[in-house]
Amino acid sequence: MDPVTLTTDRLLLRTVGAHDTDAVFDAVQDADIQRWTTIPSPYLREHAEGFTGQMVPEGWADGSMFTFGVFLPTGELVGMLGITMRSLGVGEVGFWAAKQHRGNGYLTEATVAASRWAFTSLAVDRVEWRAEVGNRASRGVAERAGFTVEGTLRSALNNKGVRRDCWIGSLLPSDLSLPSTAPYLPAPPDPSDT
Repeated sequence: MDPVTLTTDRLLLRTVGAHDTDAVFDAVQDADIQRWTTIPSPYLREHAEGFTGQMVPEGWADGSMFTFGVFLPTGELVGMLGITMRSLGVGEVGFWAAKQHRGNGYLTEATVAASRWAFTSLAVDRVEWRAEVGNRASRGVAERAGFTVEGTLRSALNNKGVRRDCWIGSLLPSDLSLPSTAPYLPAPPDPSDT
């Protein structure tokens, strides 16, 4: 698939390339991004070059990962967001925000826009979100974007060689008033839960 560009009231979501390498490298030097995401740490310039020059374009080309740089209209990088295809009809969203742009709702806005695009353009019927238990900032973005936190998965995330528990949540097309590509039949209440 060719990369697409999305816009919101305040943001431009577009693919990143070699011309964005410096901005990505600089933003990812933040200790919180390196702590809570699975990116390499320390994050070297060669990692940024591989990300913008190889990983992002290959993900778009083979349909495995759709990565958007999140930018202000001025061209300043706010953060990064990707939807990775996990199985038929299921994508997983991941994101980070540049330190100086946290707390403005930008990633929430970008997550809703990218999820809406996935539902309407990729035949996705479920967008999952996962974050290491304790990453309250990521959880806040997901919840404000409309995700339902479904629980905790034990030892489900590998962050720099350490198995960690993670929260999981989901967003369905109906959460954004969109139709699904396939019918959805929720499970009836379990009488043993009462």
